[in-house]
Amino acid sequence: MHLTVADKKTFAYTANRPFDPAKPTVVFIHGAANDHSVWSLQSRYYAYHGWNALAVDLPGHGKSAGPALASIGELAGWAVHFLDAAGARDAALVGHSMGSLVALETAARHPERIRRIAMIGSAVPIRVTETLMTTSKANDHAAYDMINVFAHSSAAQLGGNRVPGMWMMGSAMRLMERSGDGVLHADFSACNNYAAGLDAARKLKCPVLMILGKRDLMTPMKVAMDVISKLSDVKVVALEGAGHSLMTEKPDDVLDALITFLS
Repeated sequence: MHLTVADKKTFAYTANRPFDPAKPTVVFIHGAANDHSVWSLQSRYYAYHGWNALAVDLPGHGKSAGPALASIGELAGWAVHFLDAAGARDAALVGHSMGSLVALETAARHPERIRRIAMIGSAVPIRVTETLMTTSKANDHAAYDMINVFAHSSAAQLGGNRVPGMWMMGSAMRLMERSGDGVLHADFSACNNYAAGLDAARKLKCPVLMILGKRDLMTPMKVAMDVISKLSDVKVVALEGAGHSLMTEKPDDVLDALITFLS
């Protein structure tokens, strides 16, 4: 699906299903230097099980025109414009990493539009090291190298992709390398500078699902406990052996948790 959002060309993967205003809508929001493709399993399931499934490319990512937006507040405002352009009166939001912060801020600002949110591989705040900020600002490939290691559990780095013949680390690297100059730094800046997250969590009234990896080095569970403690209606699913790249490392477990939550 191609839409115009804030006067910019925007892409959302729908599994080739037309939008039906009579159906509930779920929007999938990717993380830093990623795009809609990280939601292949989850978005296709919902598209063929009675939902409008919209796996969006954020501005400057994938097939959506740039520039990338450098704050979670801007992205939350953009998300509501996206719902308007798609024709969705309300929606459930499912976000990974940076996308989870967008889901949180959008739900806090627009409770009448957001029915519930799922935050995957998330913590509030998501701090970015000075080294990653510096290398990403310089468009240094070393930033991708470091992220790729940090984002996967030790087991995932050895193999075990659920898709025969596919390599988790290699696929993740190719995806990040498709990002334009400055995109990763804009994403990291948005995460690192998001100071309103815990206040947003306190305001939230809708149900929240947190799906966390017990081996996550980028958003460790102990850090995620800060935001969990501020949420009034939250369910936590912690996946054994999983790192930060949960939709690749544990795709079936992530989908099972979403099915239970969104039903």
